[in-house]
Amino acid sequence: MVAPTLGPVKSGERVKTDRRDALKLARNYRAGELTAVWVPDAEHEALRDLVRAREAAKKDQLRAKHRLGKVLLRHGRRPPTGVKPWSLKYLAWVKQEVHFEQPAQEATLLDYLHEVEHAQERIARLDLAIEEVVKLAPPKMKAVIEGLQALRGIAQVAAVTIVAELGEVSRFTDARQLMGYGGIVASEHSSGESTRRGGITKTGNADLRRVVIEAAWAYRHRPTIGETLQKRQQRVSEEVREIAWKAQHRLHQRYRQLTARGKVKGKVVTAIGRELLGFIWAIGVQAETTQKRAERLAA
Repeated sequence: MVAPTLGPVKSGERVKTDRRDALKLARNYRAGELTAVWVPDAEHEALRDLVRAREAAKKDQLRAKHRLGKVLLRHGRRPPTGVKPWSLKYLAWVKQEVHFEQPAQEATLLDYLHEVEHAQERIARLDLAIEEVVKLAPPKMKAVIEGLQALRGIAQVAAVTIVAELGEVSRFTDARQLMGYGGIVASEHSSGESTRRGGITKTGNADLRRVVIEAAWAYRHRPTIGETLQKRQQRVSEEVREIAWKAQHRLHQRYRQLTARGKVKGKVVTAIGRELLGFIWAIGVQAETTQKRAERLAA
């Protein structure tokens, strides 16, 4: 399978027939100009639908919170000191202490509050569905999901999202190819002795890029293995734990170096996310190779 939009197109060509298309595909294939694409199997396609449904629920939850928060702000209703926004105490304060004299405003408040609670229930329901799907996932997919959770900043939902968007990690020949797929490499326009680099390309998978950059924020802290991370690493091999520990040292050191040079934190975290994709590739390939070896021995 090839990507039709990535094939070379001749400028000014206005005639398209099946015969011309067949000749063009044959010539481009012989010249190596066609880009192969990976077709997801039924398990990856179903997992991708579930993960994207959860992401849609998170966006709806954010919109619902914004609507309720703006109503309270517009009427000057602020929570007591020490109450964090959208915590249990915050919601209890909205239910018990916030009231309006006008029935229309009271009905508006209740509707927005119910929408926030509905979004929370929806996300919890999808999280439970993701846990059940992971338990029933094929061995190779499950091995990669567990291996990625050895990395700091990547819990179950993030690991499942990465696997759903990437498919088989070993289909990428090296880490640089995976970074390009994520659209997290710098754009470049160079010629001769002139070298010009710009922002990241953003031409790859947007969901993968979002998850990786969110996870990269965890590496601003010094390397350590907390109780939660230690529990996740108990399910993986020693080789995967070594890669994850190396990632903590490398990425934290890189974060300190870039911030010391005065770089903006957003750009620094983007650079950390690009290198994090390299460790994701290493762990994914290691997990898939180990699982394939185990399947051959069992056969």
